[in-house]
Amino acid sequence: MEDSQKLTKENNLKPQERLDELHRNSYVIIQNPEKFCFGMDAVLLSGFARVKQGEKALDLGTGTGIIPILLEAKTKGEHFTGLEIQEESADMAARSVAMNHLESRIDIVVGDIKDASKRFGASSFDVITTNPPYMIGNHGQSSGSEAKAIARHEMLCTLEDVLRESAKILKPKGRFYMVHRPFRLAEIMSKMVEYKIEPKRMQLVYPFVDREPNMVLIEGLKGGNSRLTVDKPLIVYKEPGVYTDEIYDIYGY
Repeated sequence: MEDSQKLTKENNLKPQERLDELHRNSYVIIQNPEKFCFGMDAVLLSGFARVKQGEKALDLGTGTGIIPILLEAKTKGEHFTGLEIQEESADMAARSVAMNHLESRIDIVVGDIKDASKRFGASSFDVITTNPPYMIGNHGQSSGSEAKAIARHEMLCTLEDVLRESAKILKPKGRFYMVHRPFRLAEIMSKMVEYKIEPKRMQLVYPFVDREPNMVLIEGLKGGNSRLTVDKPLIVYKEPGVYTDEIYDIYGY
């Protein structure tokens, strides 16, 4: 308890906030469980996305900055930017960046995804990542927390907003990476093609080997030719409470 109180005081955490280890480069992240904490989907996306040496990446709807921080640790990308509309989440993200001494590598910007192309300009990034809200409108059970509801439901932006802005922001042959739900896969594919972000690679994520998939990871190429590769399925648990080796590797345990 004493160590925990000392850590909180030293890092100037606000009430209800906590500091979590990321098991990569000794990085940590500030989170508030009363608002919203990152999930496995964000971690899996950071393992699926590729940011090459010299490339600049933008994370749309970055929340507390988990994806830019993990991508900085896992890839050779030159610079990472996180765009977040909720000021409280963006503030936590910025403080996490500072706590990890990554200010020269990661920028956190407060803004609306719907205005992203105006904010950053056309053809300004090599890579875009996004873990957008999955649920349409009030579909599914809304959370009592507004922050959680905004993260889970298309209240402030839609799938079309994300793809429209990404198509403008990406450089020619730039790459787009997204994690979403399989029940919207037909819509995702058709919208990507509509905005000329050609689906190139896909991976379905299964909680157990004998269950239906509950996540899909997708890579698209701006202006790419029509050819889709399907990676082998990613299985999360080999038995209840025990991750598969692939998941342990992605997490960095």
